[in-house]
Amino acid sequence: MRDVIDTLDNWREKNEEFAVATVVNTWGSAPRPIGSKMIASLRGGIAGSVSAGCVEGSVIEEGRTVLASGKPRLLTFGVADEEAWQVGLACGGTIQVFVEPSSALEGIYTALKSHLRARHPMAVVSVLHGVPEIMNRKLIVFPDDRTEGDLDIPGQNDQITRAAVEFLGKETSGVFDLQDGTSLFVEVYSLPPRLVIIGAVHLAEALVSIAHTVGFDTILIDPRKAFATQERFPFVNSLLQDWPQEVLPKLVLDRSAYVVVLTHDPKLDDPAIQIALRSEARYIGALGSRRTNNKRIERLRKAGFLDEQIARLHAPIGLDLGGRLPGEIAVSIMAEIIQERNKAVVGQA
Repeated sequence: MRDVIDTLDNWREKNEEFAVATVVNTWGSAPRPIGSKMIASLRGGIAGSVSAGCVEGSVIEEGRTVLASGKPRLLTFGVADEEAWQVGLACGGTIQVFVEPSSALEGIYTALKSHLRARHPMAVVSVLHGVPEIMNRKLIVFPDDRTEGDLDIPGQNDQITRAAVEFLGKETSGVFDLQDGTSLFVEVYSLPPRLVIIGAVHLAEALVSIAHTVGFDTILIDPRKAFATQERFPFVNSLLQDWPQEVLPKLVLDRSAYVVVLTHDPKLDDPAIQIALRSEARYIGALGSRRTNNKRIERLRKAGFLDEQIARLHAPIGLDLGGRLPGEIAVSIMAEIIQERNKAVVGQA
């Protein structure tokens, strides 16, 4: 939804009717993960994607049917042999796509938009199959069990909330069924991954740009005000002109945080690394040669860090792609971060 919210907002302001398609299940080599979205208006506008282009045409046609009837539909697409490029998947996988009318969002849209903009973690529950009275209704569930929305199933609401919170904890979207046969889709919106960069060096310019492109929020920390400027880093989400030891303790360094240290200056690097190693940050990396890193490890040991703690540090940083230019090194760093993220995060949009 984050990928299409601006277009969706624009269409709503123009009172355009549109259908919303969401990948709710996948098997095999599916081209797009669970939670991927596409919206299609009656006027022919399109935003987002549910496949690599294989089934979009068919989904758009189904969207017109859904808008005419007001009833959502659950579609299944797999390999269609000689017609695979028209109405099936050439990759060999299978996907289920839930297509619903724009009216299904009415009960939660204002709240959903607000929470998406504020980056609040939440789960959105939709009804894939159930009695007509609860179709096109949704529920927003937060990690602390609070709920908002117009979906109400007497006797089942507590179970739905618990299940949604469990999906949130796993950072995974998916389908679950109630005992009465109602089938629900829980779409998880975790905190966006945050890249915390120590050092407004030349390499950081390319790194911020690439991180922005692949959907990371970026926080850049450097007390050197001549280096840490908005002009040099137009895509950065937060620019903090301060020492890492002053700023990092105030940030939430949880499993959505990725910390990269780039300055080569122990006065900046070492406090940042030590704070990050004591945190729950998913990734901690530091720039420098093997010789530089060996000296860094010695300082960490003198500071009381154990080898198993130090082992969390990715140094020298990045996948070995053989690059030497700042842009190439930035690509290798983001490649390693994405690899680390994908070990644990599955099925998010």
